[in-house]
Amino acid sequence: MNDLLVIALYAFVGAAAAALLGGVVLRLLRHRSLVASLAVVAAVAVIAMLAGTLAVAREMFLSPHDLTVVTVVVAMAAVASLATALLLGRWVVGRSRALTAAARSFGDGGSFAAPDGPSTAELDSLTEELVATSAKLAESRERERRLESSRRELVAWISHDLRTPLAGLRAMSEALEDGMAADSGRYLRQIRTEVERMNDMVGDLSELSRIHAGALALAPARIRVHDLVGDALAGADALAREHGVRLVGGHLEEAPVEVDVKEMSRVLGNLLINAIRRTPADGTVAVSARSGTDGVVLSVTDGCGGIPEEDLPRVFDTGWRGNHARTPPAGAGLGLAIVRGIVEAHHGRAAVRNVVGGCRFEVTLPPAGA
Repeated sequence: MNDLLVIALYAFVGAAAAALLGGVVLRLLRHRSLVASLAVVAAVAVIAMLAGTLAVAREMFLSPHDLTVVTVVVAMAAVASLATALLLGRWVVGRSRALTAAARSFGDGGSFAAPDGPSTAELDSLTEELVATSAKLAESRERERRLESSRRELVAWISHDLRTPLAGLRAMSEALEDGMAADSGRYLRQIRTEVERMNDMVGDLSELSRIHAGALALAPARIRVHDLVGDALAGADALAREHGVRLVGGHLEEAPVEVDVKEMSRVLGNLLINAIRRTPADGTVAVSARSGTDGVVLSVTDGCGGIPEEDLPRVFDTGWRGNHARTPPAGAGLGLAIVRGIVEAHHGRAAVRNVVGGCRFEVTLPPAGA
């Protein structure tokens, strides 16, 4: 037993010295290739075995022949270990370089294409993460492209919608100033109408700015869906009569919701105004509310004839107003963008789909207390 302890002690001392030396070398080579690090690890293992063997052989006074045999065996093990480490290192480095080149391609704006061939579990996991990241970047670039397109459209619409009434206001004010207006009262009423329209437009821009900046402060209160929809229908009744459109309150549940009543009234008001303006005379706009699996669903169905399928994903984008045939006489394409912003601030979602004869806008709100 004493001899075994002495052998273990000498082997440990030799291995510890080799490990310490290997640690120093690895620290010096920490910024070098993985091949060099693997070669050092293999060399440490062989040197540790050789150091321990030589220390034990010296203590036990092995014959020169036996010591030579042991040394040759260790040397052959060293050759095999180093060769294996170098092959493994070159393979891993090759896979890493291929992965780096593929990552660089999607970093420059392309899509990530995973390199072919087998790889280690860690590199496979990294490849999967890069594939997912590439998909997210592609979605982000597409979303940014759509937002930029929406911004350009918004600037164009705002410029158009402001230039036209401003030109009219200037002409009417000059006519009044020069005493050329035969019916000054009519001119003044028209000026007031145009000013109110531009004031609404500025209000929409301010609201959208607060939504995009995350500065929309909500004051949630519990209210019955029936009352919320009823107030919105009453507020839109005059506009519906002016356009000859029938407002219908369909199935309205009594389920409570916890919302900012002012902001959610604006949501329903925008949806109703949008539906009334796009529904032909003698058409119908129907409002309903029901409880769904995800919460309370408010829907507004119009008779606009439907939205082209390719335009459906853009309906809630800032500045979108569809084609000229469906564009209302007023508004800068902000109403539906405001709808989505307010609904998402309530942790809900807004959606649209085509139905027979028109389209249906749906707002899903979490139930009260959710």
